[in-house]
Amino acid sequence: MGARVLHDETAIARLAFDDVFGFELLQVGTWGKDRPLVCAARTQHTTVVAPQPEAGATLCAPLDALPLRSDSIDAVLLPHTLELVADPYAVLREAERVLCAQGCLLICGFNPLSGWGLRRLFGRSLSRAPFPPATRRFLSERRLRDWVALLGFDVDRVYGYLGMLPIAGAPTAGREPAAILRPPLGAGGYWLKARKRVKTLTLVRPRARVRQHVLVGVPKPTSKVGHDRG
Repeated sequence: MGARVLHDETAIARLAFDDVFGFELLQVGTWGKDRPLVCAARTQHTTVVAPQPEAGATLCAPLDALPLRSDSIDAVLLPHTLELVADPYAVLREAERVLCAQGCLLICGFNPLSGWGLRRLFGRSLSRAPFPPATRRFLSERRLRDWVALLGFDVDRVYGYLGMLPIAGAPTAGREPAAILRPPLGAGGYWLKARKRVKTLTLVRPRARVRQHVLVGVPKPTSKVGHDRG
């Protein structure tokens, strides 16, 4: 089953990275061997960061405190990373920090409203190991949309893949990405693609100062006063 998931996600990656260019792509968290998801990347360089030394990782650092400058990365990939960490919003906020304006954010996740989510809940009720292994939680596409919108992203597209039921099956070699796509709400997994908004600066012109009277209610002198005394 794991091989089937990774096969479909690698095929979706070819679609998702089609218009992602720049110098640096950062994958936050490892997923699969030999970095299969970033093989289709069109950026000049790719870096995989993990919290501890792992095969395929090029940098070890806390995922919620990346040792990178703000606005320095062209694209960030989170392959099920938010489902594996204790504080997913902190990792997502850190990804927003390092992304440059118009940078691309790509997130893989399992649909909690599918058979994959039901199997996970069923396993938890029986005190079994998490399904899929090592996952802490599933995040729905709708919740993830709300989070990225709060952080200043616009969602470009959501790709749905995997069947509603977690059934093992041998991956089909050479299968086209279009044949894997499903409606996001009717799929076992989703791949969300978003762009970081450009923050525009609005120049505020200083208001013209209007001279006002300091004293109020003081009558102005008139020439009638002198004529009355005469």
